[in-house]
Amino acid sequence: MVKNRVKAADLREKSKAELMQTLSNLKKDLLNLKVQNVGGAGSASGLKVREMRKNVARVLTVISQTERKKALEAAKGKRIPLDLRFKRTRAIRRRMSLSDRNVKTVKEQKRRLHRSRRQYAIKA
Repeated sequence: MVKNRVKAADLREKSKAELMQTLSNLKKDLLNLKVQNVGGAGSASGLKVREMRKNVARVLTVISQTERKKALEAAKGKRIPLDLRFKRTRAIRRRMSLSDRNVKTVKEQKRRLHRSRRQYAIKA
C-alpha cells in the first residue's frame, strides 16, 4: 500500500493523465494512512504519512511546472501574463534598467556638448 519516495525525474516523463492518476492513488493511500494513524497503529505510520504528503506535493509540483512551461511557450513572442512572470522582489521589479538610467534629457545633452570638461596642460 505505501510506496517509497516518488522521484520527480520519473514523474516528468509521464503524461498529465498519468500524473493525475498517480495523484489520486497517492491521496487515497494518504487517507488510509491517516485513518490507521487515528486508530492507533503506531508511531511508524506517522513517518509514512509525512512521506506520503511529500509524495503528493512532488506530483503537484511537477504538474504545475509542466503547465507553467507550456503556458510560457504559448506566450513566447507575446506579452507574458502577470502570474507567469518571474517575481524576484518588488524593488528589483521597479528598478530602472541600465538603458533607462543612461538616458539624458536634451538639455543635459547640449550642456555636455558645449561645456565639456576643460583640460589643462601643466607647464614643465
